[in-house]
Amino acid sequence: MPRLLIVHHTPSPACQAMFEAVVRGTSDPDLADVEVVRRAALSATAHDVLHADGVVLGTPANIGYISGALKHFFDTVYYPVLDSGRGTPFGCYIHGNQGTEGAERAIATITNGLGWQRVAADVVVAGEPSTTDLGRCAEMGATVAATLLG
Repeated sequence: MPRLLIVHHTPSPACQAMFEAVVRGTSDPDLADVEVVRRAALSATAHDVLHADGVVLGTPANIGYISGALKHFFDTVYYPVLDSGRGTPFGCYIHGNQGTEGAERAIATITNGLGWQRVAADVVVAGEPSTTDLGRCAEMGATVAATLLG
């Protein structure tokens, strides 16, 4: 059974809503053959990534960058997963109240360095997530999960 790892930092109601929408998207009955594992960024490990077939990343944009928790995750797993993780399909969602460009750039740079393959468009939301934004989160999660089914 393919495994999807959701690594998230969820410090606010807006991030929580986006996270829940991603989980909802991966819970579609057509995706029942995908095991979904959820890990807070500060508890996710290289072992989690090495045993995942795909990854969804979720972060707030803090001071124009990814959260310290997601940065810690990448600092912890980068070299242990570098060689065996190439081609890992992924998607991400970012919430910010102001500029998100630095967070978007950081995720692109780090995942490019890891050799991961973006299989869904990033969902970037400024301010309160709308119903449409949450729908895009669900769709992104479902897309990454469906990719794992071939």
